[in-house]
Amino acid sequence: MSFRHLWAVTRKEIQHIFRDRATFILVLITPTVVLLLMTYTLAVNIEHVPLAVLDYDQSPTSRAFIQRITAGEDLDLYSQVDSIAEIEDMLIQGQVKAAVIISPGFSRDLLSLQGIDLQVIIDGTEPESGGFAVEHIGWRAEAFANEILADQFQIQGIPLESLQPIDLRVQAWFNPGLKPIIDLVPGLISIVLGFPALTVALTLAREHEHSTMEQLLVSPIKRTDLLLGKIVPYILVGLLNVMLIPIFAILWFRVPFQGNFLVFIALSAIFLFAELSMGMVIGVFMKSQSAALAMSFLVVMFPGFFLTGIFFPITAMPEIARLESLFLPGTHYAIITRGVFLTGIGLETLWPNAVMLLIIGTAFILISALFFKKRLA
Repeated sequence: MSFRHLWAVTRKEIQHIFRDRATFILVLITPTVVLLLMTYTLAVNIEHVPLAVLDYDQSPTSRAFIQRITAGEDLDLYSQVDSIAEIEDMLIQGQVKAAVIISPGFSRDLLSLQGIDLQVIIDGTEPESGGFAVEHIGWRAEAFANEILADQFQIQGIPLESLQPIDLRVQAWFNPGLKPIIDLVPGLISIVLGFPALTVALTLAREHEHSTMEQLLVSPIKRTDLLLGKIVPYILVGLLNVMLIPIFAILWFRVPFQGNFLVFIALSAIFLFAELSMGMVIGVFMKSQSAALAMSFLVVMFPGFFLTGIFFPITAMPEIARLESLFLPGTHYAIITRGVFLTGIGLETLWPNAVMLLIIGTAFILISALFFKKRLA
């Protein structure tokens, strides 16, 4: 390896990045913009689900129950109706996403310890809101019943311990509020940092398209020096994103950062090496920018969405998909980002992922060097 040749190619690519406006935007600005857009698109906190109530009981207990389930900002009482037909009309028109039907003997059955008879109707065209409503109605109904029955037990002289034989206490670590955005943003970083890999593939394809590869092919530069020289500038620019994006995530999305920032930068550099090496393989085989762009989305971006464990647990995937995920840099980097951001772990835990990223990056570089013919095609 000649450092003089390596620096010559690196300097050429750095000049291209800052001279070409499209490349500069793609590698330095696009990751932050995409992170912002994807976070607001995917991290949706469901609130204010409109609810209709049909109360056949019309008792003080049923009215207190309605007040209980619609307290707070998650479920809103849109209307108290008088018939199933009204509920149907509201669901069809999209005015409500769920409806609760309280049976005529609601108060009597509850006070006689026969339980609660409820029917919940949800809008199946938007199952997320419907499922959210069912979950919240369920646990609020249980809490309401426990309070009412506690009063009854006291009146009858029955010990309260017999009402709740199980004392279940749930505690969420690392994300106490269970906010989706806290978990999503660190995972999305591994996707948005894939844009430099896309740019590397486009760069090599552009060299072929514009026939500027000839100047490199007739030079004394070795294949490895040429390939590394084209990767290094994008690693450096990617590290600028690595420093900017966590600050943006912390200040804008209020995502906690519990780990060591220097460790995060070092591991991110290894990830960029692996991801850019994957883009290099694409650039070696694709001879046009359009083909390189399509292949980059197919090989880098799409698997980053579906196979890296960001949205779907890897343990729930078929065996072949789990095996494939092990060879994707994004899989290991998602573990790194979530670990460093949320739990504060360091190299003592994340070193296997770092080693795997080095292996993946080295393998892709060797494949690129093997198939890259330093001669005119």
